[in-house]
Amino acid sequence: MKNKLHDHAEIKSTPGWLGFLLLVLLLATLISCQGETPEGLLRIGLPEEPRTLNIWLASDANSRKILTQIYQPLYLRDPKTLKLVPWLAAEDPIYDEEKITYTVKLRQVKWADGSDFTADDVVFTGNVIKEFKVPRYSSKWKAIKKIETPDDYTVIFYLKKPTAVFLSRALTAPMVSRKEWEAVAAEAKTKDKPLRSLQNHRVERPLGTGPFVLKDYKGGAYLHMVRNPHFFGTGQRIGGHLLGPYIDGILFKFYGTSDVAILALKKGNIDMFWWGLQPGYLDDLTRDPDIAVFHNQKSALYYMGFNLRRPPFDDVVLRRAIATIIDKDFIISRILQGYGTILHSVVPPGNQFWHNPQVPHYGDGLNHEQRLKLAYDMLKAAGYSWTEPPVDPDGNVTKGKELHLPDGKPMERFTILTPPADYDPRRAFAGLMIQEWLRNMGLPAYARPMAFSALLQQVKGKRDFDAFILGYGSLNLDPDYVGTFFYSKQDKERGWNMSGYRNKTFDTLRNKQRGEMDRDKRREMLWEMQRILLEDVPYIPLYNPDVLEAARKDRCSGWVEKVGGIGSVWSFCTVKPIGS
Repeated sequence: MKNKLHDHAEIKSTPGWLGFLLLVLLLATLISCQGETPEGLLRIGLPEEPRTLNIWLASDANSRKILTQIYQPLYLRDPKTLKLVPWLAAEDPIYDEEKITYTVKLRQVKWADGSDFTADDVVFTGNVIKEFKVPRYSSKWKAIKKIETPDDYTVIFYLKKPTAVFLSRALTAPMVSRKEWEAVAAEAKTKDKPLRSLQNHRVERPLGTGPFVLKDYKGGAYLHMVRNPHFFGTGQRIGGHLLGPYIDGILFKFYGTSDVAILALKKGNIDMFWWGLQPGYLDDLTRDPDIAVFHNQKSALYYMGFNLRRPPFDDVVLRRAIATIIDKDFIISRILQGYGTILHSVVPPGNQFWHNPQVPHYGDGLNHEQRLKLAYDMLKAAGYSWTEPPVDPDGNVTKGKELHLPDGKPMERFTILTPPADYDPRRAFAGLMIQEWLRNMGLPAYARPMAFSALLQQVKGKRDFDAFILGYGSLNLDPDYVGTFFYSKQDKERGWNMSGYRNKTFDTLRNKQRGEMDRDKRREMLWEMQRILLEDVPYIPLYNPDVLEAARKDRCSGWVEKVGGIGSVWSFCTVKPIGS
C-alpha cells in the first residue's frame, strides 16, 4: 500500500500535461492487455474480490465462488433433478438400517499436485470440522458417532441415530487434503483460540480436487485459474453431462459496481458477470445480439411474518384475511417487473420434489375488489366490525374505516417492519403496498423501513414487533429448514422461530421427518408440514425473485441452467469456446 501511495504522489507532482499523458498511456496499456486474453480462457466478472482463500473462513459469496472450483464434496446436486449424485464418491451410499451406517466408495481421484485422494482425507476433513467446531459445517457432522476406513477407498460413517439430512448436509461439505492442513491444524490446536488460528492461516495456493487450480492472484484486479490436469471428472459423464473442462482456465475480474461490470460485458472484456442482474439492465442487454440473458429460479423465500405471541395477530382469521388481501400478482408484475415467481408455500416451487403445490392459495386469481370482499366476509363472520365497512350494503367496495376487534375495541396501530429501500427496494416497496391494501380494509397499518441489523435485533433479539417483511435468499435444497423456522423450541431469543409459532402436531412431524430415512415417506411428512403452516399462516410467502444473469454467446456456449443460476462447477466443466 505504501508503494501505491508513493507512486500516486509522484504523478501528482509532475506537470499537468505530463501527468495527463501518463494517465492516457496507462489506460491504453490496460485496454490493450484486456484484449490479449487467450481464446481458451473464460473471463468472469465478480462484483468484489474474494475475502479469503481459506476454506474454513470463507463465508462471503465471492470466496465461495472461487473455492467451489477447487475444493469438492463427496456428493453434488444434479442440476436438473436436484438429487445428490456421486462426485468424489464412486457410487450412491449404502445404508445399513440395523447398524445405522452409510458406506461410501470413493473414486480414484488425485489432488491437484498428483497425490492420491483417499479415505484418510475424508476422515481428516471430518475431524477438523468436529474438533474445531467450524461454522457452517460442524452442526452438519454432529450426527456422526465414528468413521471407519476399511481400505483407502471406503469410508463407513456410523451415525448416533437415523438422520435424514446427513447425506445432504455432511456429505456435501468440501473435502480437504491432510497433507495441506495437518500441520496447520496441529499448530492451531496449541493456541488459546484454535478456530481463529485455523481461520487466520493464510492460504496462498489452495490444494483441491476440482476442475481448476489457482495460477495467479493480484489483489483488487484479478484471479487467474487454469485447468487441473488431474481433475477426475474429465471425460466422465456425470449428471447427464460429459465433463471437461473444455476451457484452458478462468480469469476472474473484480468490479466495484454492476454498472462497470455490465459495460465490460457489453464491450466484450468479460464473457459473463457472475451476479444477479437488476431488471433495469435487461432491455439493453436483450437487444444485444451477442449476449444471452438467463432466467432461473432461486431457492429463496421472501415473506411477511407476524408476531403470534400477542394480539391481534394471535388470531388465525386475521392472518388469513391479510393473506387474502395481499395481491401477489401485483408484487410480481409491478415490483419485480415480471421477473419472479409467486410463492404459496414456504418451499419454493423450483424445489419440485419437496414443494407442496396443494397448500391454501389465499385470494389466488381474484382481483382487488374480490379480495377485499372475501376478506371482509371472513372477518365479519369472525366477529370483526368497522366504523365504516369496506363493503357497503349494496355490495360495493369502498374505503373501510376503523376496524374493531371481536371484543369491540378498535384495532390499534401496528407496524410492518421492512429493510430500507437502499438495502432492498423490493421488500421496502412491498411493505408500502401491503400497508395501502390493509388501510383500504380499515386496518391501521404503517410500513416502517429499518436498518437491516436493527430490524433483526428487533425481531429475533427483542422479539418486540407486530409484523415484518424479510427473506431467505439462499435456502438449502433439503427443506429441513421448514421445521427449524417454526419449531416451538426455536421460539427463544435469537431463535429461528421468529413468529413464536406453536403447533404440537407440526412439532411431532418435524421431529419424525428428521429420522425418516425413506425419502418418499419423508416427503409426505414435509408436505403435511407445509399444509399445516399455510392453514395457520405464521408467515405469508410472497415471492421468489428470478436469478437474472447474462453471458456473451459469441464467445462461449454450454452453460448449465439450474435453480440458483448458471454459475456453478457444472457450467465451468461444460462450457466451450465458440468454434471449438
